[in-house]
Amino acid sequence: MKLKDKKVGIVAAHWNPSVTDKLFKGALDAFKKNEINEKQIEIVRCPGAFEIPSAAQMLLPKVAGIVTIGAVIRGETPHFEYISEAVSHGIMQLNIKYNKPLTFGVLTTNTAEQAAERSDRDSSFGNKGAEAALSLIKMIELKAQLS
Repeated sequence: MKLKDKKVGIVAAHWNPSVTDKLFKGALDAFKKNEINEKQIEIVRCPGAFEIPSAAQMLLPKVAGIVTIGAVIRGETPHFEYISEAVSHGIMQLNIKYNKPLTFGVLTTNTAEQAAERSDRDSSFGNKGAEAALSLIKMIELKAQLS
């Protein structure tokens, strides 16, 4: 199934732009390679990862599904655990509540180097933004098959 008649969303955090901008570009590139044009893509940028679920909830009525993009990098305080848990639970709750797929392109890494590796298309880890976009396409197709 091609997604010619579907709109998709990307909600991307501004925080950690050296990582999130690459993840965002990876998601856009993956959509384009799968024949999803710019007019089909709704883009929302929010301040940080914590705001992703709220921004996604605002966008959900307009799209078939959303790729979420962010980067939470461990620091010296428990902030990492609180944000990572809140974001992952928030995104999962939206999946269930609205019966629309939201894929998890939010990196939760121990170091900035790990985040950089996972946002670089040429690393052995690949670009996790592109992976999240491909997962969204598959989930939208799966929902259509099961409907």
